Amino acid sequence: MSVAAPPGDGAPAVRLFLCGDVMIGRGVDQILPSPCPPNLYEEYVSSAHEYVRLAEAASGPIPRPVDPSYIWGDALAELEAHAPDARIVNLETSVTRSETAEHKAINYRISPQNAECLRAAGIDCCALANNHVLDWGRSGLLETLGALERLNIAVAGAGRSVGQAQRPAIIEIPSKGRVLVLSFALPDSGTPLEWAATPSSPGVNLLPDLSAESAAFACDLARNAARREDILVMSIHWGSNWGYGVSNAQRQFAYRLIEDAGASVVHGHSSHHARGFEVHRNRLALYGCGDFLNDYEGISGYESYRGDLSLMYFADIDTSCDLVQLRMVPLHMRRLRLERASTADAEWLAQTLDRESAPFGVRVRRQPDGALSASWSGGE
Repeated sequence: MSVAAPPGDGAPAVRLFLCGDVMIGRGVDQILPSPCPPNLYEEYVSSAHEYVRLAEAASGPIPRPVDPSYIWGDALAELEAHAPDARIVNLETSVTRSETAEHKAINYRISPQNAECLRAAGIDCCALANNHVLDWGRSGLLETLGALERLNIAVAGAGRSVGQAQRPAIIEIPSKGRVLVLSFALPDSGTPLEWAATPSSPGVNLLPDLSAESAAFACDLARNAARREDILVMSIHWGSNWGYGVSNAQRQFAYRLIEDAGASVVHGHSSHHARGFEVHRNRLALYGCGDFLNDYEGISGYESYRGDLSLMYFADIDTSCDLVQLRMVPLHMRRLRLERASTADAEWLAQTLDRESAPFGVRVRRQPDGALSASWSGGE
């Protein structure tokens, strides 16, 4: 039986910050200095101002406009304290002022000017293979790619062609090596099949399913891009929004990415709340990181899942590309801003993640400082 421990050979571990869906469109965009026009095409809501109003009705007045750093709130102090070497998020919002909305239930966008908020949090890489990055069409995706390039933020999972969409983001860590990020979307997350990038058309890196053939394809991409010593993060937008179930197909797919591609982290997201996770052969499989930022405050439904709680995942990876420590910081979304979670909320998250992860051999406990720590059985 082995448990999480600091690296023992004196070599510096690489610390990754990972989180789930960063959804900074609609109401979040409206409180920042240079918002898009508020018009929406949803069945019940025609203006993004309504999402700000709902948040204010639930939690109190929100100043406008806010500084680009406002939405990150207490997460910024945690990032400074933990000093991760790479900061990786799933950006589930198009960065565009396009008025050409896709015909779908919800369309997220943030103006390119307001995307400065990503730089305010020092984000290094945005995974883009998800079901909202093309909400404003292919022209919106092209604007997204250009905006992130100007912000010097690496992207994975979407591109101007299929070759670019399948290309990994590379984050160079001085004196420690490289972190590579590959990003994929699955149709079961709501990503339309027609959003797949082609040799001549922009789009996302879309896998049709969780079959052995899809796993082999993803592993081939990784093997062709990564060196043996690289830390490989394989970011996947998959599964439903609600519920704790982790399918056997997801687990087997994660195992293939770890065993055959050498992934250090399988970074799963799409669920609006945190799901259980696993450490397989000393590699981390996050099956659902939950939303990190959104504008759902004040909207009723699914309260038992506590989608208002967010998690920061800090994963320490050693020179063997194995996980040696995982620390999670619970936060609470209030007034469209992240705040430290209360003791009661942190304990609720610890108990929930412990319950859901225990069948996978992982135990989760709240520490005196409010953070959550994980321990796990030795690799197979």
